[in-house]
Formats: sequence, structure tokens, C-alpha cells
Amino acid sequence: MSNPSRRPAIDSHLHRPWLERHAEAARRTCAWPGCCAEGEHRAPRSRQELRDFIWLCLEHVREYNRGWDYFAGMSEAEIESHRRDDTTWHRPSWRFGTSFASGAGGWSDPFGFFEEERTEDARMHRTRTPAGEAEAMMAVLELQAGFSLEELKKRYKLLVKRHHPDLHGGDRDAEERLKRINEAYKYLKDKLVGR
Repeated sequence: MSNPSRRPAIDSHLHRPWLERHAEAARRTCAWPGCCAEGEHRAPRSRQELRDFIWLCLEHVREYNRGWDYFAGMSEAEIESHRRDDTTWHRPSWRFGTSFASGAGGWSDPFGFFEEERTEDARMHRTRTPAGEAEAMMAVLELQAGFSLEELKKRYKLLVKRHHPDLHGGDRDAEERLKRINEAYKYLKDKLVGR
């Protein structure tokens, strides 16, 4: 058995019986001026101190709530800004679909680390069409003859992620690229499975 005096300190409110906690709450008096009733209901002190409470009786907490205006003293622009920030719990956010690969949004690549991706995008835009339909579809997916189904799937997933319109701000060209990628994938998959 362990020695009770050697146990780690644990918040005492977790171990107090409910009746004892309730009795403590009953000893609070209403913070309303001139009221001596029990303060059983908590209310925030102000908009700036939402976690600091005053204790009120039922009658006065109702009156307090009727007069409570969280946005009192704020302009319309401040209210709108606060409501927008509320949707993300007042955490920083940014627009989805910002294309860093294309250099948008102040992206700087002075050493050319991402140049390969840009050249792959340029390769995708080339209008040169190979002789046959299968070669054209392989060119869209940038595959060489003799590829396996696994290679096809892997390349397809990579290109879909890279050229998805949501990542390019709904760009129509990105939609068209994705359509060509989907068409080429379906064509080559059907051809490969039919071998």
C-alpha cells in the first residue's frame, strides 16, 4: 500500500464531495449592489475578462444578461472583423489554393530548387502532339513506353495533386489540364488492362 502522505498533490476540488463544493457555492453572495441573495450563477465581468466571473442570483443574472452586449463600443467594421475571425477561433489563416510553385504570393526561389517543377509544368503545356493516340496520352502523363499499371497510377496521383484546380485558385487552365490527365489515365489504364 502506498503512504497517503507521499501521494502527489492533486487538485483538491477533484476529490471534494459534491455537497462540499455545493456548500461553498451557496456561501457566495450576489455581486449586485444591495442584494444579499446567494450568488449561484456566474457571469463574465466584461468582454476583455471573459474568464473572470462575478456571481449573481437568478433574478440579477437574468437582468445582467438582458443588458449584456458583447459588441458594445465596437464599430461595424470591428464587429464584422471579429465575426470573421470567430470562424477560425481567432487563429491566423490564409486563402486556400495559393500557388507557390508558380511564384505567386511573393515566393522566391533564388537557387532554382523548384525549377524542375516549373519545367514539368511547361512540358505539360507543350502543344506538340506525338504521332499516335497512345503516344499522345503517354505524353500527357509524361510516361515512357513499357510502363506498368503501378507506374501509371503513381504518375496519375502525382499529376492530379499538382494540377488540381483548387490549388490554382479555380484556374480554368488547371481544370483543362486535369481533364486531359483524367482522359489520358482512363485511356492508358483501359489499354494496359486490355493487354
